[in-house]
Amino acid sequence: MSLTGILMAVVAALLVLTGLAGVVLPALPGIPLIFGGLLIAAWLDGFAHIGGITLGLLGALTVLSLLIELAASVVGAQRVGASTLALAGAAVGTVLGLFGGLIGLLFAPLAGAAIGEYIARRDALQAARVGLATWLGMLFAAVAKVAIAFMMLGIALAAWLL
Repeated sequence: MSLTGILMAVVAALLVLTGLAGVVLPALPGIPLIFGGLLIAAWLDGFAHIGGITLGLLGALTVLSLLIELAASVVGAQRVGASTLALAGAAVGTVLGLFGGLIGLLFAPLAGAAIGEYIARRDALQAARVGLATWLGMLFAAVAKVAIAFMMLGIALAAWLL
């Protein structure tokens, strides 16, 4: 393998590893990074092991993960009548949570949604409902993204080995 090929293999591996981190870190597009890494790996191999059908399946899983991520927290919040300030608060909480370690990642979106809802409606019970619903939606999305990430890696590994 040439130096360029080795560098591209390193880039592919870094994309997959960064993508795995991005599955749980909200600021990184985890699944698309995994797909990009697997696509580069397939290209380096001349698509001998991971071909068009496998890449199509991996691409479909990537799109599915994006749809789940988009819908999960919004649907969770909308089911309890969240305001746009609650959704904005959840987004701000997510970004701020990155600086708070695991606790920040887990609870800052809930707090942000609750604070946003409280500012919008001045109803503490409704704010708590919205915060919890938003958090549960984000938790569901994270679990789904982890499952999809490992499905993608399993499919790629099976294609490579078979």
